[in-house]
Formats: sequence, structure tokens, C-alpha cells
Amino acid sequence: MSPYLLTRTLPENATGAALRADVLQGLTRTPRMLPPKWFYDARGSELFEEITRLPEYYPTRAEREILIARASEIAASTGARTLIELGSGSSEKTRHLLDALTGLHSYVPVDVSESALAGAAEGLLAEHPALQVHALIADFTAGLELPDTPGPRLVAFLGGTVGNLLPAERAAFLSSVRALLAPGDALLLGTDLVKDGSVLVKAYDDAAGVTAAFNKNVLTVINRELGADFELDDFDHVARWDPEREWIEMRLRARRALTVKVRELDLVAHFEAGEEVRTEVSAKFRQEGVRAELASAGMTLTHWWTDEAGRFALSLATVV
Repeated sequence: MSPYLLTRTLPENATGAALRADVLQGLTRTPRMLPPKWFYDARGSELFEEITRLPEYYPTRAEREILIARASEIAASTGARTLIELGSGSSEKTRHLLDALTGLHSYVPVDVSESALAGAAEGLLAEHPALQVHALIADFTAGLELPDTPGPRLVAFLGGTVGNLLPAERAAFLSSVRALLAPGDALLLGTDLVKDGSVLVKAYDDAAGVTAAFNKNVLTVINRELGADFELDDFDHVARWDPEREWIEMRLRARRALTVKVRELDLVAHFEAGEEVRTEVSAKFRQEGVRAELASAGMTLTHWWTDEAGRFALSLATVV
């Protein structure tokens, strides 16, 4: 079995510094907001795994359906010798691609979690002992330096996570991905599609309350890491469909007027009853919009696949 390489391009203290900066900026601006990446401590990751199994939450199942049906077509279209996965996590869905990419030489998973990368790499090498795995502990939104691996390269960004980026952030991100690619390389992008707002709201506000617990977990993270005194029961989970922007917003709404102290930031935040903190935006897409955003970043949409119900899409874009 080949050993895997693990490279850290994210400084050891980068996560703590970023949390401090995001919370300070997010709680002192108007309206207040917090980035969704802070949901994902160990408990948050467990809750998200629960969400993916909920009957209301279709994206994970829909994307898996496409990957199973189209993995061989993706492999044939790209001829990839290197697969780079952004936000790889457990690399669970990637296994469908790895099985289909018979000429693959290298797999480069990119994530901020060292434990997730190590666990995924060990599991994948047990199944693909000849595969060269070079894991990167990195923030893919902050620019990447990739290892020297053979082309063609296929960059995979799955799960609809691109929808968590605001339009300007998304444009910058897609341009940064394009900068990593050479002619003949490709991007495989997962996008949730525009649909009836009631379906979307249910997907982000399930009957069992798992998404509500996931949303409030950001407060638990701030309490633990920054010495804050948020009371989770003081906030309600809110999921709202914005038909103009075509995105879902998740928010936390104060049930009463209250004051929160964040000791590590020497910050006191006053909330009025009903005041909200936006914790996530999840944009939904249409094919023509995805095509235009990719073209603006210098990539050409060549394939568009959806699940049978037309809820989710995988698009393949190439660099000419």
C-alpha cells in the first residue's frame, strides 16, 4: 500500500484567528451575519450527516444518483489522471468517481480538517492501493498551491457548497479554480436547482428539528472557543426562501431582548426581540446561470446532468 502525503498550507493558528475575525465583524455589523463554515465542528459535522439522511433533504441523494449514473461518462469525458476534490470531508461520494477513473494516478483531497483527511486517505488507500494520495490541509477559498501531479486534472466541488458563496465571492472562487487549470483540465461542479420554495424551506427546516440544532451549533462553537454566553434557547431557527435572489437564508432570531458577552473579543452584543443573525445563504441555480458564471471565469460548460427528478445538477466545464 502506498503511503499518503499530508501537507498543511493552512497555518496552525489560522482557524482560531479566522473565527475571531468573523465573529467580531459579523456581530458588530448591521444586519448581523456569521459564515456557515463555523457550523462544522465535530458535533456540527455529525448533525449535517443526520441532515443528509432526512426525508426532506434531497440534495445528497440526488447528487449521489447522478454520480452513480454518470461516473463512467465523466471519466470518459475527462480522461483525468489527477482528481482534486475541494472540501473533500470523508470523500464518501468521491468513491464513485475513483472507481470509474481507471487511469487515475493521483487524488488530492483538500479540506480544513486534518482528521477528516487522514481518515479518508487511509480508507481510500485500502480500496485503491496503487493510488497516490496527497492530502492538503487548506482553505480552498483563500487560494491554493497544488502538488505537481500529472494531467489532465479534474477538480471536483460537490454537494452544492458553491451556493454558500455570495455572487461576488462565487465569481472570485471560480476564477481562482480556473487559475489552477491548464487546457484539457476540467471542473465538476454540484449545484442545487431552483424549485418550489415550499420544497426548499422544508429541506432547511425539517420536522425533526435537526437543521435547527445544526444552525444553533454555531452558537455552541462561539461559546466554547471564544468564551461567549449565548443561550441556545433564546434563539429560533428560521429558514426563508428569497425568490428574487433565488436563495435560501438560514437565520437565528432572538426570542427576546437580550445581551450576549463574548469574553475573548471583549465584546458585548445587544439583541432586540426578533432581531436576526444570518448564518447561511444557499443559492439555487439554473443551467443558463451556471453556464454564464463559468464562462465569466474562463471555462466552457460541456456537460449538464441532473437526477431523474431534476432537483440537482452536476456540470462539467473545461478549459480550452
